[in-house]
Amino acid sequence: MKLSVIGTGYVGLVTGTCFADMGNDVWCIDIDETKIEDLKKGILPIYEPGLEELVKRNYAEGRLRFTTNLNEGIDESEYAFIAVGTPSDEDGSADLQHVIEVARQIGRCMDNYLIIVDKSTVPVGTAEKVRQAVREELDKRGKGDLAFDVVSNPEFLKEGSAVEDFIRPDRVIIGTDNESAAERMRDLY
Repeated sequence: MKLSVIGTGYVGLVTGTCFADMGNDVWCIDIDETKIEDLKKGILPIYEPGLEELVKRNYAEGRLRFTTNLNEGIDESEYAFIAVGTPSDEDGSADLQHVIEVARQIGRCMDNYLIIVDKSTVPVGTAEKVRQAVREELDKRGKGDLAFDVVSNPEFLKEGSAVEDFIRPDRVIIGTDNESAAERMRDLY
């Protein structure tokens, strides 16, 4: 399967790399050009046991690619995982500005059906905000009839065992209002 992961921090890099290691074609996308160039050279922004070897192997075998160009990554993807930071707001709630901005960017460039996955740690109700942001951008482009689904798929990765947690999870949560999208997510995992 073809997928993109937007955000190459802890969650995004582990998720993208592990999906590539499962045999999928993965684009990891980030706005930080230096980080992307380093990843292409095998220099990781984080340390996680086993991750560096997986990144290097899957990159060398062509299943894992890195770019700053969202259009390039989304172009042929069936899934787009949003894995950007959600820092705490002043009141302690999750700041969703980066998640919503990525959703808007996806809406600006998607041209085919896409399953958009909230991988970031987000509160209940975020899927509807993502759906609305994508729909607004599609409407602006005159592509309001383009179908897509939004899925919540929170991560349960612990530092120091994230690769193992991803490969052998004790649970995978998939939240969506579309059974077809849920089935496709089950197939991916």
